[in-house]
Amino acid sequence: MNAFEYAAPRTLDEALTVLREHGEEARVIAGGTALVTMMRQRLVSPGYLISLHDIPGLNRIEVANSGLRIGALVTHREVETSPIVRERIPVLAETFRRVASVRIRNMATVGGALAHADPNQDPPVTLIALGARVEIRGAVGRRELPVEEFFRDYYESSLAPGEVVTAVVAPQLPPASGAAYVKFLPRTADDYATVAVAAVVSLEPDGERCRQARIALGSVGVTPIRARAAEALLAGQRFSAELLQAAGESIKGAVDPLSDHRGSAAYKREMAAVIVARALTQARDAARATARGTR
Repeated sequence: MNAFEYAAPRTLDEALTVLREHGEEARVIAGGTALVTMMRQRLVSPGYLISLHDIPGLNRIEVANSGLRIGALVTHREVETSPIVRERIPVLAETFRRVASVRIRNMATVGGALAHADPNQDPPVTLIALGARVEIRGAVGRRELPVEEFFRDYYESSLAPGEVVTAVVAPQLPPASGAAYVKFLPRTADDYATVAVAAVVSLEPDGERCRQARIALGSVGVTPIRARAAEALLAGQRFSAELLQAAGESIKGAVDPLSDHRGSAAYKREMAAVIVARALTQARDAARATARGTR
């Protein structure tokens, strides 16, 4: 690993100033689970590391407009075990529980993982299905992006030079809604998924027809993918085995997986269809249970 200078600013404005001063030589570090590995492999060689750990307010999980605001420095383990998350958006806690190992989850941060823009990560898939947004700060001010627009290409995010992720905001599920995250991994439990799918289903008052669905997939393209064609097929329709199969089949044209040791591109495409149908079934069942509980 190359030698580097290290700064630990105590305010976000100070961190942004240091980041702007050092330009491309600087990297922001939070949990460091991805960045340190890349530095050891000489994939990146920053001359300046800027730690965010001493900046107050970035490590909070808060209720915001009935949803949740999760600070950039909150660890995956903290999301997984948070009583607030488990109560309000339990699918988020379940998703973060599926990330790697406890050792990694105790270090990896929500903001750092998003900024890393790895298309094989678990949390972005569920965040996209939930309609979550990323909060970003830079020298020119604050902005927000839907999580699905945050990822631009393989390991490439929409962060401009001098910007950092400060939080992610996830809305509460609508009434009569359910969510599911299904991760298919035939290898070890802490591996990346062969295919990962998150689905959110909202039901009509009859409890049988789909009012709205949101579907997102990971590990099947250079970015996480929103399955809009499948969503359109489901809207207003009564759930059936044939409808779920059609939604799954529509996925095959939306994904663009790479062949690797987790499976060939053709295999991943077929499994994407299967896992989408499975996630939709689980989300539908959860929505029905929610609807019954509110009557």
